[in-house]
Amino acid sequence: MWGVVTTSAVRTPVAEPDEEGQGTAGSGSPGLFRSLRMAAVRAACTAAGVGLAAMTILVVVGWIAAPHPGTGLGGVLKTAAVLWLVAHHVGVQVQGAGRIGMLPLGLVVVPGWLLWWAGRSLAKGHELTGARQVASAAMWVAVPYALIAGVLAVVGRTSFARASLPQAVLAGFVVAFVATWLGAVRGVASWPTLAASMTARSRSVLAAAAGSVAVLAAAGFLATAIALANHQHQFSVLYNQLSPGLVGTLLLLLAQLAYLPNAMLWAIAYLLGPGFAVGAGTVVSPTGSVLGQVPAFPLLAALPGAPHAAGPSWLTATELAIPYLAGAFGGLLVVRLAPALPVDTAASWAFGSGVVGGLTLGLLAAFAGGPLGNGRLAEVGPSAWQVAVVGALELGIASAVSAGLASWVRGGARRPNFPAPLPPRPRASPGPVPGSQDTGHVIFLDRWAADHDADQDPRSARPSPSGPSTLP
Repeated sequence: MWGVVTTSAVRTPVAEPDEEGQGTAGSGSPGLFRSLRMAAVRAACTAAGVGLAAMTILVVVGWIAAPHPGTGLGGVLKTAAVLWLVAHHVGVQVQGAGRIGMLPLGLVVVPGWLLWWAGRSLAKGHELTGARQVASAAMWVAVPYALIAGVLAVVGRTSFARASLPQAVLAGFVVAFVATWLGAVRGVASWPTLAASMTARSRSVLAAAAGSVAVLAAAGFLATAIALANHQHQFSVLYNQLSPGLVGTLLLLLAQLAYLPNAMLWAIAYLLGPGFAVGAGTVVSPTGSVLGQVPAFPLLAALPGAPHAAGPSWLTATELAIPYLAGAFGGLLVVRLAPALPVDTAASWAFGSGVVGGLTLGLLAAFAGGPLGNGRLAEVGPSAWQVAVVGALELGIASAVSAGLASWVRGGARRPNFPAPLPPRPRASPGPVPGSQDTGHVIFLDRWAADHDADQDPRSARPSPSGPSTLP
């Protein structure tokens, strides 16, 4: 992945003047290095400031709609800082409740998009070329961004909630580096150019893994929507119990949208088979569910209402078949992108794409859950290692079988490639004797004279003379 951007896929370095006014180009230019460093620091501060302003607006709106005694503007700003850290998936320790680690993945889109745009602007504004300059730009954005996250973790501490300082620095650095690097890569070259710079194996494996994950994501969103539609009554009852009001309804809607990626990943874990938990000793899976009391959050109305509830057998079989269909789709993508592969090679590449897809789902599942305090809800969400193992096996096997069959059909549909028949030999092809010199007399030699004699009728063939008369 780090070698995706090559100098053959990007623009030619443009010379820029340094401090002495001399033109230099490439990564060794001191003027370009200093300019890029300062621009990266400004981009990190801008991205952090815009994201913090957006979170502050949300907190101020909620504070105005539901004011709390003793909470002034300083408390609002500290809450906004904590919410900004939550958007980077930083856990919060709440007094009297414990650690809150199940955080909305949808909020990561806000800082991720800002940093992605910052990386793309740096690449375009400074004519970056090559993987080294892209990584340098991402590093110079990530370091000050992580420092800002650490400062906000310290400043945002209150008697009610405090964020983890080490996790804030680490999460800020990782989010900033990854998002800026992706944006800078996109600013250096277009997606077709980036795909062309990769090897055929990497391109087909990554595309197949992305295709399988995309199919499962669409199925997860669809399953969540169907579950909410089937539990519309429970959804309305929860809203009426909360009675949030107009502004509270809008904020609650935003919160549910932020948690929608979590619900999608929970649905994927459900379709894969391991399911997920909503508290210690609970499980929600296609074969049955065991639930206790759940928090009063409208999105959780999609959970089964009865203990040990399970759907019809045909519905369970359909749900469990979806991951295999996603893997089969990935296998077809492998053969589509690399049609000349042998059967065994296509199957091995496709299995590798399934493993990559399963590991990706396991990594996402690790961030989709987490504790909701120290009590019974200390275990919420899917098991990351179970999703990774089961997803890799299901997607990998289905993808390998699909790619192997598709490659075999492509090869079996062709006729055997036998060598073309030789052209018919001419009856006579006179020509000059090799090595003879042109002295005015041309001597022709019939090289197939013996064949002509053999083709003649034996009765009309003259007997070959024998004896000394045969000598010239």
